[in-house]
Amino acid sequence: MPDRAKILMVDDREENLIALEAILSSLDLVPVRARSGEEALKALLGTEFALILLDVRMPGMDGFETAAHIKRRERTRNIPIIFLTVVDSAPDYAFRGYAAGAVDYLTKPFDPWVLRAKVAVFVELYQMNQRLTEQAALLRERLAAELPSGEADQPAVLPELSRRLTAAEDELNRVMELSRKSDGTLSGPLADLGRRLAHLRAGFDALV
Repeated sequence: MPDRAKILMVDDREENLIALEAILSSLDLVPVRARSGEEALKALLGTEFALILLDVRMPGMDGFETAAHIKRRERTRNIPIIFLTVVDSAPDYAFRGYAAGAVDYLTKPFDPWVLRAKVAVFVELYQMNQRLTEQAALLRERLAAELPSGEADQPAVLPELSRRLTAAEDELNRVMELSRKSDGTLSGPLADLGRRLAHLRAGFDALV
């Protein structure tokens, strides 16, 4: 059973963090607050996050600088970032956000339903990645056991592995369909996940 996904919310205003928590309260996730870019970077040192909601305009280290640090770190560079900023921001903010590695950009005040829906899809993608990692570990164990002494338990293990792979493939197809019906934000991450799943399936097919 995958752990509950954690979402890092970064904003220098407490009322904005409280509002974000309220918007996401119906989702099965753990919100973590950070009041500055420095706090966010500290939180990322010891915790794995499914998504970062990052305010652009903060005193000291702003959202762009914070994102640059996140993307430079090997451990955190693949965490998706959604930038949040006020509607009257400079016209190049959206471009700078995407250039800094953001997967999406929302202006305040934003529609709570839109934000909740986007976060929900990223959480589901994160949990799929967790499950896929577990399936890959199981396949590696099965491959390592492909010795004469391990042949006896092969019939019991392979059907279960096949069932889990099929479930992951079905779930990926469902999320890809949801992405196509929305704005295509997840096309890149979903393509990467699809390639990983295809490699896993090829390894399983070679095994059987």
